[in-house]
Amino acid sequence: MTARTQLLDREVAKALSALSAAAKKGLGDPVLAELVMIRASQLNHCAFCLDMHLTLARRNGESEERLGMLAAWEEADDLYDGRERAALALTEAMTVLTEGFVSDEVYEGAAKHFADGELAHLIGLITAINGWNRLMVSRRVAPGGYTP
Repeated sequence: MTARTQLLDREVAKALSALSAAAKKGLGDPVLAELVMIRASQLNHCAFCLDMHLTLARRNGESEERLGMLAAWEEADDLYDGRERAALALTEAMTVLTEGFVSDEVYEGAAKHFADGELAHLIGLITAINGWNRLMVSRRVAPGGYTP
């Protein structure tokens, strides 16, 4: 395997951390924020971010059942409410862009559950976690290095 840099530019990390923090704060729901970040990290196969956000979700009181079923959230009707389902659908649409743009149906579904400001923060959060995923996956940063 090719040696990969573990270096992450301090200014890049600072900027992405600021985006993440602002988006989480504006969303105002730490559990939902962690579910979104876990789902994006699952789709992007980012082990480091999965390890980190699973830890944070547990610290915020998320159940093992909901964490374990997150990869199949669409079939777990009774585990996630409408707001969570709308956020997860938007997360998937923004993360997997190979099928085209975010559909009007997905966007409108999110807009029904989130005020404009909350929706803007949710979109910012999804953007931030996708950035983090790409930074970690491209460098193959192993899980287990996160300490709260």
